[in-house]
Amino acid sequence: MDLTAREQALLLELTQVLSSSLDLTEVLGRAQGTLARLLPCDYAALCVSRPDRPGDYEWMGLGAPGILFAHYPELAGVDLELKRSLLYLRCRELGLPLEHVMAVLLDLRQDWHGGFTLYREHTLPFSEREQALLDDLTPYLTNTVRNCLLFGNEATRGDLLDALFRHQGAECVVMDPPEHEKLRTPGATELLRRWYPEELKANDARLPQELREHLTRLRAPGTKRIPGVDTWTRSGGKHDLKVTFVELPEQRGNRPWVLVLQECSRAIPMPEAWRQKLSRREVEVVQGVLSNWTNETIAEDLGLTLNTVKTHLRNIFPKLGIESRTDLLYQAAWRQKPG
Repeated sequence: MDLTAREQALLLELTQVLSSSLDLTEVLGRAQGTLARLLPCDYAALCVSRPDRPGDYEWMGLGAPGILFAHYPELAGVDLELKRSLLYLRCRELGLPLEHVMAVLLDLRQDWHGGFTLYREHTLPFSEREQALLDDLTPYLTNTVRNCLLFGNEATRGDLLDALFRHQGAECVVMDPPEHEKLRTPGATELLRRWYPEELKANDARLPQELREHLTRLRAPGTKRIPGVDTWTRSGGKHDLKVTFVELPEQRGNRPWVLVLQECSRAIPMPEAWRQKLSRREVEVVQGVLSNWTNETIAEDLGLTLNTVKTHLRNIFPKLGIESRTDLLYQAAWRQKPG
């Protein structure tokens, strides 16, 4: 969506706050004021559960009254905008004059699921634009909750980097910018040797220059990027080297960066005619398919839920006159043939 200058500034401020700590309670407390300016509401709440404990939620409220959490099982699942319904009357009996609710699901993976909800007690409903803003914010909320759940305990013990390596499943290099390298996973050196054989011939313990330069650019004031994350790709032959730069929360006065290194099969180029028929997000999904990524990988890379990726594909196929994922790969490869 097209954001106003005010919305852009608030969204940037909010996403920076969401990546500022691995203590979820602390992050939500910091985010409350900015969130209320971006999406005016009386209060908000985050709930997280596990599939093996349906209905057993851990609640974190941004100004939300505790009575809402205590009575949530009997209030959940009913449209609060059905005036004079039993639920509407029950909310008032509990001292909760709720009029409007806006919520998103958080696909946290790792056996968790959750939701984020905004509540209004006055009669002005949430607008379609506000729903779109919340949808844009959802990937950041999801990443924040996931990172706090995965790494929060380890971070308090000083084991954050070990936890990151254990969960990531890729080779990593940890930098304390601008030049100091803290540590790297065992396979990172060999992977970098394959991609930078001449540069690393004399010293394979040094990070290649173009990666150091890219990290320097990301850290420069005013750089436009997704706060805390940036992906850079080096092409070569049948494979690409994908490097994801992740800014970690402050640790003992420093903000380390992790470079996540992944060697990927070279993507089939997308026919230009297809781009004209698809939305920006649909183009990104197709590029994932042409990179031979699974739907799960596409969802992770784009910050979407798995169901959203599947919905995009169902919409994409008829737009392109294609019947299936296999047909999409075949048609894209066929259109690259000369003549």
